[in-house]
Amino acid sequence: MNSPDDTPPSGAYTTQEVARLLGLAVRSVQLMVDRGDLRAWKTPGGHRRIDPASVAAWQSRQQGASVSGAASASVPAAPVRRLRALLIEDSVHYQNLVGLLLRRALPEADFQVASDGIVGLAQVGQWQPDLLIVDLLLPGIDGAALISSLRSQPMFSAMRLLVITSLTPEELGPYALALDGVPVVHKTQLVTALPPLLLAQAAAVGGGA
Repeated sequence: MNSPDDTPPSGAYTTQEVARLLGLAVRSVQLMVDRGDLRAWKTPGGHRRIDPASVAAWQSRQQGASVSGAASASVPAAPVRRLRALLIEDSVHYQNLVGLLLRRALPEADFQVASDGIVGLAQVGQWQPDLLIVDLLLPGIDGAALISSLRSQPMFSAMRLLVITSLTPEELGPYALALDGVPVVHKTQLVTALPPLLLAQAAAVGGGA
């Protein structure tokens, strides 16, 4: 605030006038003067008189900040790509178990279920999941044939695969070619073996929780 000896310009505002002009409380205007946000003088009687030019300058600064903030707010944030996981499994029990394990390991993932191979194959084409979990023994089309079909399509080359099965290692022999390089989890080991595989596969496609 200027010294009492300075003479306020003609047309200087009172504190009340500035408060009405800016839509603020009188106390708020007084604090702005004390902080130096507004240029002011004191009359011989001790009353504040505020420079109109400093009020206009403060208004311009506030309007500039509002425009800048609105411009920033108008730019939408890039959407986060959620990992998509599809389970093809005809057993309701294992649908529920895998769903529970997946939601615990990857709580941010989108999860869908198909109950047979034909429906699952169509769902893969429509939804294009990042991670496909397949039972080998499925109605409609077996899991090995489904995997072989998908692997022949370049558009699914980035999709990660996991196989769950109740078959023994000996019974898996005929499926060796289709399962080459695909993690296989026996259904009796799902609770312990599936979660770390889910995390690893999610990390591989950049879609971890």
